[in-house]
Amino acid sequence: MTSQAAEGPEAVVASRRSKITPEREQEYFDAVLVQIRECGYEALTMEGVAASARCSKSTLYRQWKTKPQFVAAALRASRGCRFAAVDTGSFAGDLRAAARVSGERSGQDTQLMQALGHAAMQDPELQQALREALVEPELAAFREMIRRAVDRGEIAADNPALEYVPAQMLGVLRVRPVLEGRYADPDYLVRFVDAAVLPALGVT
Repeated sequence: MTSQAAEGPEAVVASRRSKITPEREQEYFDAVLVQIRECGYEALTMEGVAASARCSKSTLYRQWKTKPQFVAAALRASRGCRFAAVDTGSFAGDLRAAARVSGERSGQDTQLMQALGHAAMQDPELQQALREALVEPELAAFREMIRRAVDRGEIAADNPALEYVPAQMLGVLRVRPVLEGRYADPDYLVRFVDAAVLPALGVT
C-alpha cells in the first residue's frame, strides 16, 4: 500500500490540489472570467477553459467539481467582498464609501453579472454558488454598517427603509446601463446615495 493510499482519499485529493500554485490558479480564474464576458455563461465549458489556460480538463475537475463552483471561485478570487474594509465612522460616510468602491469596478462587475444573471435564474446550483461567494458577503457587510449606525444612534433599528438599503445600492448598478446606456461610476453612485438613499433613511 502506498503512503497516499494509507492516508485516505482526502489526502490524495489534497496532494493533487497542492500542485496548483496560486499564480497558476489565478490564470485559470482569469480564463473563466474572460470567456464569460466574451461568450456568456451558457457557452462556457471546462474544455474551453482548459484550452485557453493550457491545462488538462481533469486538472480543473479535480479542483472544482462543477462549472458553477468553478465560476463562483473565480468571482470570489477576483472580487472578494467589496465593502469588507468600509468603516468611516458614520453611516453616511460608509454608504458613500461603498458607492465609490462599487463605481470603481462597475463596468467589469456589471458586465459579469449581466452575463450570469439569466443563467443563475435557470440554474439553482449556480444561483446558490453565487449567493455564497458574492451576495451573502456583501449583504453581511451592509448589515454590519447598519449595526454600527444603530449602535451609534444615527438611525433607529426599526427604520422601515433599512431593509431596502442593499437593494438600492446593488440594484442601481444593474439598472443604470439599461436605462441610460452607461455604467454607474463613482460620482453617479455617490450622488444617488445623497439624493435617494440617505433621504429615505432620514439621515443627513
